[in-house]
Amino acid sequence: MAKYNIPVEAALEVIGGKWKVVILCHLIEDKQRTCELKQLMPGITQKMLTQQLRELEEDGVINRIVYNQVPPKVEYELTDYGWTLKGALDMLCAWGERHIEKTYPNKEDVLVKVEKPEIV
Repeated sequence: MAKYNIPVEAALEVIGGKWKVVILCHLIEDKQRTCELKQLMPGITQKMLTQQLRELEEDGVINRIVYNQVPPKVEYELTDYGWTLKGALDMLCAWGERHIEKTYPNKEDVLVKVEKPEIV
C-alpha cells in the first residue's frame, strides 16, 4: 500500500509525467483512436503512447473500447472517474495559456496547431 505525505502525490501518481495530462485533455474533446492521439502529439513515441494509455486504463481513468470488426478498431474515452479530472485539467490549460501569454510576446510562435486527423 502506498503512503503519501500530501494528497497531490496520489494525483500525480495517476496523471504525472509529460504525456498523461495531454492525453486526457485530448480525450475531453472526444473519443480518440491511438493513431489520432499519435498525430495530435507528434513528440510522443508509439511505445510511450501505448504505455501511458495502459497505465491510465489500469488506474480506471480511461476506457479502451475494442470494436469487433476487420480491420480492428480501438478507441479510448474517459471513464466517469476520468471525467472528475475535467475541472483540474481546465484550470491547468487556462494557467498554461496565461503562462504562454506572459512569457512569449506572440503565442502563435510557440503553439503548434495540429488539426484532428480524419480517420475513416
